[in-house]
Amino acid sequence: MKTDMELRDDVLAEVEWEPSVDGAQIGVTAHDGVVTLTGRVESYLEKTEALRAAKRVIGVTAIADELEVHWASEARNSDTDIAESVHRALASNASVPKDGVKAIVDEGRVTLEGEVKWPFQRIAAEHAVESLRGVRMVTNAVRVAPPLTSPSVVKAKIEAAFKRRADVDASRITVRTEQGTVILEGSVPALYERDAAESAAWSAPGVRSVEDHIRVNPALR
Repeated sequence: MKTDMELRDDVLAEVEWEPSVDGAQIGVTAHDGVVTLTGRVESYLEKTEALRAAKRVIGVTAIADELEVHWASEARNSDTDIAESVHRALASNASVPKDGVKAIVDEGRVTLEGEVKWPFQRIAAEHAVESLRGVRMVTNAVRVAPPLTSPSVVKAKIEAAFKRRADVDASRITVRTEQGTVILEGSVPALYERDAAESAAWSAPGVRSVEDHIRVNPALR
């Protein structure tokens, strides 16, 4: 088990290793596996990449995000400019259904709303706007309304996906399905493995939502 100091140093090293992040502007504290990131970043995309870097570190069980996005004054856009950019980004993304996703912009905070048939379309909409100039935060409220699929088929496909993946130990995770909702339970040794399991579950046909109750326990390594 890592000490708090060792975990903090490992997260700092991984954040600084990520080329899209200015690690010099980010502070890290750690306590009992919970890591807190503080400081300022120049874009929402840089913020998300810093959080993804922290998740990759063994020993991290949870992350407190206290990063603030501060665009340089000359790079700030009005909400109207941002809304127009979001509209163009969604319209030009082949994975986002035409007129399926709408956006509300308030002081640089983008809320995505609408309904799509597949989880990857919901995720594609978020990725399409997270790197846009002026965006400070993205809230993805897009609903997934997939074609009806038998719960037993959904469960079997997710379990098969877990067994195929190198970053998920299928023996540690149980899957339940209830009317389009997938419930994941169990314990894994790293936060990135929990995220990988949730991502795999979202990819199954017929999934409307995923409840991730997987616990992170570094002692399992």
